Amino acid sequence: MAHLLGAEALHLEYPTRVIFDSVTVGLNEGDRVGIVGRNGDGKSTLLSLLSGRIQPDSGRVTRRRGVTLGMLDQADTVDSSLTVAQAVVGDLDEHEWAGDARVRDVIGGLLGDIDWNAVIGTLSGGQRRRVALAALLVGDWDIIFLDEPTNHLDVEGIAWLAQHLKRRWPAGSGGLAVVTHDRWFLDEVSTDTWEVHDRLIEPFEGGYAAYILQRVERDRMASTMESKRQNLMKKELAWLRRGAPARTSKPKFRMDAAAELIADEPPVRDTVSLTQMATARLGKDVVDILDASVSFDGRPVLQDVEWRIAPGERTGILGVNGAGKSTLLGLVTGAVEPTSGRVKRGKTVKIASLTQQLAELEDVMNDRVSEVIGRYRTSYVAGGKELTPGQLLERLGFTSAQLTTPVKDLSGGQKRRLQLLLILLDEPNVLILDEPTNDLDTDMLAALEDLLDSFPGTLLVVSHDRYLLERVTDQQYAVLDQKFRHLPGGLEQYLTLRKQGAGSADARARDRGPGGTSSSLPAGGTDAAALASAGTSGAASGAAVAAPALSGAELRTAEKERSSLERRINKLTGQIDAQHHRIAEFDQSDYVGLAALTADLSALEEQITTLETRWLELSELLD
Repeated sequence: MAHLLGAEALHLEYPTRVIFDSVTVGLNEGDRVGIVGRNGDGKSTLLSLLSGRIQPDSGRVTRRRGVTLGMLDQADTVDSSLTVAQAVVGDLDEHEWAGDARVRDVIGGLLGDIDWNAVIGTLSGGQRRRVALAALLVGDWDIIFLDEPTNHLDVEGIAWLAQHLKRRWPAGSGGLAVVTHDRWFLDEVSTDTWEVHDRLIEPFEGGYAAYILQRVERDRMASTMESKRQNLMKKELAWLRRGAPARTSKPKFRMDAAAELIADEPPVRDTVSLTQMATARLGKDVVDILDASVSFDGRPVLQDVEWRIAPGERTGILGVNGAGKSTLLGLVTGAVEPTSGRVKRGKTVKIASLTQQLAELEDVMNDRVSEVIGRYRTSYVAGGKELTPGQLLERLGFTSAQLTTPVKDLSGGQKRRLQLLLILLDEPNVLILDEPTNDLDTDMLAALEDLLDSFPGTLLVVSHDRYLLERVTDQQYAVLDQKFRHLPGGLEQYLTLRKQGAGSADARARDRGPGGTSSSLPAGGTDAAALASAGTSGAASGAAVAAPALSGAELRTAEKERSSLERRINKLTGQIDAQHHRIAEFDQSDYVGLAALTADLSALEEQITTLETRWLELSELLD
């Protein structure tokens, strides 16, 4: 693989701390790298170093001659005086950009609901973000760096972006590095993962699921992580391995190793016990929405909603922005009254909502974290154990030093976690989460999900984070064309319905251009839906082509080969484990002998990689 970009011995230091110390990484053609790590450890700084926007204190970044690089910042960098058309395609005439399949694909995928002639300054923050992403993606770049690209994208938009990036940078072509907390997106797009931690960058092969497996193995062998953190990663690995059928039918990491690691790991949730506790706290009646409709100024938003929420129910709610999800939750909480129909609430129901407005913190911004928590004398029961407010703080990633920090000085992610803690300490029995993943890194998301696993009540989640919805909820519903619809097939069914046009009326109703006119994409009256169809038809048709069916003889031959591969992989795994022990026990001062043992280990690992690749190919055909 041809080398595109590299960094050698990077050192970067700020007055208060060292960010990177002697970091060396490289990006080759075909690499799609997902970058993970705790908030504040330097993920965005790494992209700025590699792109040349900031210079290291020592070390160097090199780029192959002629290689072009584009980058999406978290900051809003689009000129507010431009129109959407000018920001995305510049001064090109319509016939020039409309003839480019990539440009059509990007416009259809990201801007189908935005007025092509609208001035950037009149758009919402989310719309401006999508314009910035579209302006980058229409360009002809060898390397693209994306910093939180899924922010302000819904489930459908995130799925489109993942497919676009994979088509654009297949194996052996160009390079991509992406910082995101969206774990489904990481797993779907990444060929490699870089973990930024403790002033260094640790590379892992594969996407998020493969990274979790290797991290658990690393922690187990090195014994450098505390048991709590290790067990949390094992719990997440267990869900990855057992959870979604679609994920396990197309494995992305070694199934034999994963099965061994999680053999004694219990299911992520004790559903029976949680339901019993929820029923004890709530009774049989929670909230019943009966044939309810809601209209505003004569415009229907929801029609004929029938939803009987059960004690212990864990439901994810999907829908495009503006479809009516917030109105639906308003019916649940009582903030919205139905225009027709009725809503019944149980007498013992105590509802709390984790909103995006941080309302719970407004009156305590000048107080220290310890003072805010000190006002609560209650404990929180998680996994059968009582946690004090201080222990709950630790569980959500707060350090001792942060206890003395004023709430106003906390980061966005820390405020979000403190908000959740205060809500939990108030002991609600119905918890509504509205986009709870904002500002949280992947480790904190895993901790949040672990905490929610033990919540003994009814949980309703609105989120565009596909991973979170599959992880913490047991069923999904969608608001489509003013109707509330159950999704037995989960998120895949939702995406299929959207491709078939369901929910299009929601988008048309909510998205209006300046002066109240319906937004239409691009100049000359070109229809946005037609552009989206034109840009993505190739991908859709490609996805629809199934792998050729195997004949009976071919099927038996493939099954025999896979069985043979499994035996050889198991044998090599044992040899690799034995080689690790030999190296660990070998005289570390004997450099020549140690080098020979290490070379033997590398040869074994190359063999097992080749066999696993073939095993995965066969599994794709057979499963």
